[in-house]
Amino acid sequence: MKMLTDQVGNTHYIETVPKRIISLVPSQTELLYELGLESSIVGITKFCVHPFHFKSTKKVVGGTKKVHYEKIRLLQPDIIICNKEENTLEIVEELRKICPVWVTDIKTIEENFQMITDFGQLFNCRTEAQKWNDKLLYALVDFRAFIKEKPFKKVAYFIWKNPYMVAGSGTYINEILQLNHFQNIYADRESRYPEVELRKLRLEGDPDLVLLSSEPYPFKDEDAFEIGRFTHHAKTIFVDGEMFSWYGSRLLKAFSYFKKLHERIA
Repeated sequence: MKMLTDQVGNTHYIETVPKRIISLVPSQTELLYELGLESSIVGITKFCVHPFHFKSTKKVVGGTKKVHYEKIRLLQPDIIICNKEENTLEIVEELRKICPVWVTDIKTIEENFQMITDFGQLFNCRTEAQKWNDKLLYALVDFRAFIKEKPFKKVAYFIWKNPYMVAGSGTYINEILQLNHFQNIYADRESRYPEVELRKLRLEGDPDLVLLSSEPYPFKDEDAFEIGRFTHHAKTIFVDGEMFSWYGSRLLKAFSYFKKLHERIA
């Protein structure tokens, strides 16, 4: 029997390797696939879009904030993978009545490495997990060399409209912004995703760049124009939200994306 602790401090006693996995976190579904666990994944959310073929081969059990407990129960999972930010405590507690729930909590790149290591132990795929951590570490060192001489720019990273919301401190997005030499003008906010008033943009930091994420809100050209009106001369850029907010194996693709992004804003 193995004793493992997840990222929110829950202790799990694992007698046998879990063979039937339900993942309620899109980025972690992708990671589980990359770790070679496709045949063990029996349930996913409607937002688990990578890999694409999972939509037709895996059972969809709801979203990240609203799940169908009976569908989950009928799948007879050995373990359910959740995340502190993506899934509510109420959902996690209800799911624990069905089977053990492993909860991740990712705010930093270091915690991303830890999650991959944990999955390697939990699902007995340590070699694959180590390979991924090695690839990510190599790419991280390479990207840090690339970004080293890049100037710092003040940014506001928008995730929602009506009300307008941005990424604040204590988020994985903020960690990725820092990695890119993007100084988040809302990093001093207590809220992780604070609401903001456009008319105060200049007073609250007057960003050089306004980044409009592709998810969870689909910003349009008129939104970019509207937000841009409240800055001095900020460059407004639509960015791939998956690259900034999806942890796990997605980070490897993100480094290449970020290099191209910096070419665009140079």
